[in-house]
Amino acid sequence: MRRNVMLGLGGMLLAGTVLAQPAPGPAETNVRAAIARVERHNPAVNAVLAIDPTAIDQARVLDRMRRARGPLYGVPLLIKDNIDMKGPLPTTAGSLALAANVTNRDAPLLSGLRASGAIIIGKTNLSEWANMRGRPSISGWSGAGGQVHNPHALNRTPCGSSSGSGAAVAAGMVDAAIGTETDGSITCPAAINGIVGLKPSVGLVSRTHVVPISHSQDTAGPMTRDIRTAALMLTAMAGSDPADAATADADAQRRDYAAALHLDALKGVRIGVMRWAAGWSVPVDALFEAALAVLKARGAVLVDVPAPSGTEGVGAAEYKVLVTELKTGLNAYLATTPAAVQTRTLADVIAFNNAIPREQALFGQEHFIVAEATKGLDDPEYQTARANSLKAATEALAGMIAAGKVAALVSPTTAPAGFIDAVLADRFGGGRNAGGLAAVAGWPHLTVPMGAVKGLPVGFSFIGPRWSEAQLLAFGYVYEQASQQRVTPTFAGSVEAQPAFAPSFAPPAR
Repeated sequence: MRRNVMLGLGGMLLAGTVLAQPAPGPAETNVRAAIARVERHNPAVNAVLAIDPTAIDQARVLDRMRRARGPLYGVPLLIKDNIDMKGPLPTTAGSLALAANVTNRDAPLLSGLRASGAIIIGKTNLSEWANMRGRPSISGWSGAGGQVHNPHALNRTPCGSSSGSGAAVAAGMVDAAIGTETDGSITCPAAINGIVGLKPSVGLVSRTHVVPISHSQDTAGPMTRDIRTAALMLTAMAGSDPADAATADADAQRRDYAAALHLDALKGVRIGVMRWAAGWSVPVDALFEAALAVLKARGAVLVDVPAPSGTEGVGAAEYKVLVTELKTGLNAYLATTPAAVQTRTLADVIAFNNAIPREQALFGQEHFIVAEATKGLDDPEYQTARANSLKAATEALAGMIAAGKVAALVSPTTAPAGFIDAVLADRFGGGRNAGGLAAVAGWPHLTVPMGAVKGLPVGFSFIGPRWSEAQLLAFGYVYEQASQQRVTPTFAGSVEAQPAFAPSFAPPAR
């Protein structure tokens, strides 16, 4: 872990006299406590790449300010290390190729968070290049940071490229972090680490100064211990950005998302049940049925919706979109980095990876090589792929909404965490992932803790039409408050080593 934490002095020596500093204010106290928790838990989890050495000074400045304190006053945040921020920390996207990428600029999505009083204390580890470098990959591994571990069982995957953000919040280092998603990289790590994760509508939150994969699907979102914090963060993050054309309607669509939270939000509301997206395992299905019972008890009208048709080619078309947009977007981002960054194009990064053994010791860069061979945004094959994948995914989701006359769709988010596996890499089996359709369509997707299978958390997904974040957060809030399914991590080495299960793995007494 890269650390250069300036904890300050308890007093100062002047002419032989110790002069006591004023007592720390609330923001400084919170930041110091968060840094202490990172120091305590990160050696096992490896979720945090670096602490900002200016974080405590920022907190002191905030405590001295006389203006009205914002709704996130003094809340320490961690952000995924593919998001630029002011200060001395580089934005690496997990790659050694960007070790010198100290941009000293805030991504616009951070401006509202700072204005609301939040303090960004550091950067989280991630799947290198947001899991879009090679296959089969290992979620949570980066050349710059090594492997993130799931705090519920350290030999299990933290999932998705926002793995460090999810694991850090689950481990209690901070109450909130920022992740990014192209397809599953907020919702999967949130579910598997047992926290709240919201992938907003594409275009609600600016992507400027975020290392890109796809301008069609990329978005940033909150990953938190509870729904209310996610709502406060989204209120601060959302908004139009002239440099990101996708956000043109964001100012008109953003809301005070926390104000929409109330315990009667589900009364009389029709909710579409995607049973076709269940089947991850018998225990997960049982938790899903229990979650549905909670919705029903809170007044929801549950309606089974049929599995969509016409989605067979979405995956292949989406891949064409991602690799094409990756090349154009990454080249554009790299062109804006400081002169100290020697990798100025995707081709440069490929050459760098070939020259640095650590980068490809576990898996290759097949996606990068495919992306480098693409023909740009004017390629008719790319344009057809984007049109077809967007149409199919949108029609599939809208068709389920219309068929059931429902306000939102629910399903299990994913299976419990599999193993971190250097041989077979990431493996997820069982049900069908409805979140992939939401990612391609640009619809919002919220996951809330649904309980655990032998100590491994799973999530409950709410998916709705574009700009329906206020509704989804309100529905999720009702479920969260009624169910209370967040699981405290044990930091056990494995599920099998936990006291509840270890005796069963030992030979019987003779």
